Amino acid sequence: MEKFPRAKKVITTLIRSISASHNTWAGVLYDGEKMYETPQYQITDIVDRVGGGDSFMGGLIYGLLKYPEDDQNALDFAVAASCLKHTIKGDANLVTVAEVEKLMGGDASGRVAR
Repeated sequence: MEKFPRAKKVITTLIRSISASHNTWAGVLYDGEKMYETPQYQITDIVDRVGGGDSFMGGLIYGLLKYPEDDQNALDFAVAASCLKHTIKGDANLVTVAEVEKLMGGDASGRVAR
């Protein structure tokens, strides 16, 4: 944020590749005062990585619009949407908002079930 002082938020994914079909997936958002972090998901049956970053950014834009005063929920939505995209072949994330929200409020294991 020092390098880009007009930036209001800095956001990124935290990815760890365990194998070709298993990654950990999380995200962070810094608003200049507070660091937000999502739970870490275990994506154990990756179908396709293509579109994972795009689905994260699309989910983030949607989340920031849906939760304008709640950066944590916006970030959680983006990461959950991107996790689910890894279970779909092709570029497009074909999940519904309800599916993303279900994962956001999912079980404490952090495992993606689809």
